[in-house]
Amino acid sequence: MSPTAPLFELPSPFITEPGRVLLLEPPTADADALSAQLVDECYNRPFVIDDGELRTLYFSLRLIQSTMRLRTPNTLELNYTQQMMLFMPFIPRPRRLVLIGLGGGSIVKFCRQHLPGSHLTAVEFNPDVIALRNAFALPPDDDMLSIVHADGAEYLAQAEAGINVLLVDAFNAHGYAPALGDITFFENAAAKLSGCGVLVVNLAGDKHMYSELIGNALTVFDDRVILLPVHDDGNHLLFAFNDPAFRPDWRRLRKRAQQLRDRCPLDLPSFIDYLERAGKRRLAQRGRRNDD
Repeated sequence: MSPTAPLFELPSPFITEPGRVLLLEPPTADADALSAQLVDECYNRPFVIDDGELRTLYFSLRLIQSTMRLRTPNTLELNYTQQMMLFMPFIPRPRRLVLIGLGGGSIVKFCRQHLPGSHLTAVEFNPDVIALRNAFALPPDDDMLSIVHADGAEYLAQAEAGINVLLVDAFNAHGYAPALGDITFFENAAAKLSGCGVLVVNLAGDKHMYSELIGNALTVFDDRVILLPVHDDGNHLLFAFNDPAFRPDWRRLRKRAQQLRDRCPLDLPSFIDYLERAGKRRLAQRGRRNDD
């Protein structure tokens, strides 16, 4: 289906999620059959639920992929997406950003509005997700925005070096994409990031599920890694810093976060406090391991 074709609509069959469902299906599709597939979790394409206030992207009801508030489509509704922007105090004006995992494009729209001088490439493996871009009011591609249909790991391996910020938010119906957590992926990330570049990875669910991924990041980035729990969401964000001399000046970062808050509707000073505490816990844990 063309990205500009109208979406198929039917009443939500979910008791807990009222509204209407938007699907990438032709107008002649069987609404009853589609409703049954959605309820039975055997519908094999992404779908959107619109309740009149929020428009949410799903692969299944068990995991929200993205949420947009219809009245303010450029805001970040989910806590973890807000805290992924914690790269901003470290790199306030990135020249190049790469996002692996498009979802509903919340991060794309936010960065377009608040980092207008940054070129953003969003890489998405699922063409159906890209086909839903109009449902989430994503702007068209231009000189500062490219939405690319590609495998994220393969794209990064071939990308030009000098990426200032690499954001990874790549989930499908089965969970996190394995190729975006192996040692090769993190080696490519370190090679393609700029000297002071920052990598941010969203991890949904129990962090113990990602022990190998976290270990790979620690190996490649030489312990310049902070794992930040996201309050209320149940997510964790992995921050990895490419600068071998990385030593965060938290007072300076907090001041910069306060300055950014004047032009950016996020509580970045509080987020920096969370990151500092997580970083100090990491150092304390590493110290205990060394003592042992």
